[in-house]
Amino acid sequence: MANPFSRFFRGKSSAENQQAVQGTDAGFRRSSGLGELTRLLKGSEGLAILDLGPTSPANITHFTELGHRVYNEDVLLAAQNADYKAKDANGNPTIDADHFFRENLLFRNVKFDAVLCWDIPDYLAEPLVKPMVERIASVLNPKGYLLAFFHTKDAGPDAPYYRYHINGLDNLRLQRGPQFRLQRVFNNRHIENLFHDYASLKFFLARDNVREVLVVR
Repeated sequence: MANPFSRFFRGKSSAENQQAVQGTDAGFRRSSGLGELTRLLKGSEGLAILDLGPTSPANITHFTELGHRVYNEDVLLAAQNADYKAKDANGNPTIDADHFFRENLLFRNVKFDAVLCWDIPDYLAEPLVKPMVERIASVLNPKGYLLAFFHTKDAGPDAPYYRYHINGLDNLRLQRGPQFRLQRVFNNRHIENLFHDYASLKFFLARDNVREVLVVR
């Protein structure tokens, strides 16, 4: 059954995007959501921060210099593991979510105060999206924060996947990542449904076809 809160893109990526070099710097972008998160965390020490993107020395340095602990788990990379591939009842390719979550996002001895989700939900395989958000909710402290980015409908299916490196209080350096394909576009209502178990959401509009959301547990 099709998921009611997402729209899928089909087809192959353009040749231009396929030839893009992974690791190429792609400029900078201002992030109002990151700026707000930084402001909210200011004055606190010893917080636990979870980064769901690729390991970034810049991100680690940013938070450790503020006195926080940083944990990292590259969810998109983990989801590419062939061990999680399966077929649904109709024989169509899918991913075994139960198997994936038995081996990933396991945090038995830590609760987090903030999570950098970036735009992972836009690129993650459909069976993993809602369970990932639910798993994060279970390890996020009450009144903890989650920062997420969502592409708008104008982004298009070939929107490149970027690694985000914090470069100041509200600035990010973009770096081309693996050629993950944009899977869906969420509108505001879909985002609210995705985080319906959380206390509140604050939206930030950007100029680059990306909508930023700061979620409070």
